[in-house]
Amino acid sequence: MTERPLPSLGHAIRDALLTGEPEAKVMAARKVARDWRLGRLDWRFDAAMPDKPARPVSPELLAPAQMPKRRGGSAHGRIALWHALAHIEFVAIDLALDMVGRFGGERPRGFTDDFLSVAADEAMHFALLARKLVSLGSHYGALPAHGGLWEAARSTSDDVAARLAIVPMVLEARGLDVTPATLARVRAAGDEHGARILQRILDDEIRHVAFGTRHFEEIARERGELPETLWQDYVKTRFSGRLKAPLNDSARLSAGLSRSYYAAIVS
Repeated sequence: MTERPLPSLGHAIRDALLTGEPEAKVMAARKVARDWRLGRLDWRFDAAMPDKPARPVSPELLAPAQMPKRRGGSAHGRIALWHALAHIEFVAIDLALDMVGRFGGERPRGFTDDFLSVAADEAMHFALLARKLVSLGSHYGALPAHGGLWEAARSTSDDVAARLAIVPMVLEARGLDVTPATLARVRAAGDEHGARILQRILDDEIRHVAFGTRHFEEIARERGELPETLWQDYVKTRFSGRLKAPLNDSARLSAGLSRSYYAAIVS
């Protein structure tokens, strides 16, 4: 009797991307990562990735200029902070899944291993933040959220090096810069539970940036390019924002992202 072929990784990722309800997306992302790790999926990319992942009915997505200002240490301000963080992690689930589904077939299998582990981490981060919101009497979707986070995926859908340069090496690296100060404020306010969540996210994000940097440098070597020069070119042409000081040089260096990458273009 012939064995049935394993389901393809590409289809499993596409299904997860097209899952919109937050809890279901968390479970789908974790299942893809677990099934891959346990050998239940074939390293086969025979499904086209969607241009945009499915989204829940709420939160309402707004342009950055339309986002309401957070009100400091008020109860609403605290909820707004955790809601904004939860939304970032929710979108990050899809960014990691799309990284593998769109580019995994053109890179060594270690690329798939690394970024499916990132997807599982982001799902766990979102789950922690969603529970934090519930503990504060709110929930994910209760407030508007930044509508432009998927733009980084859209603008880099044609080039794995561009995707690595912008998503882990710019957007996630920015988290290394801003999370320590947020963590300090949360701890100073007496929220040790929140501080532990942020420390876990920070520790994981260092590893995620390191994955991105390592794979980017491998591609640069394959292309005969200097990694720093190639990265700067992508930031100038594929990233609509600016690299803003201050930067967390020590955390970035821990992730392999030395000042030689960004010192010349930070503002």
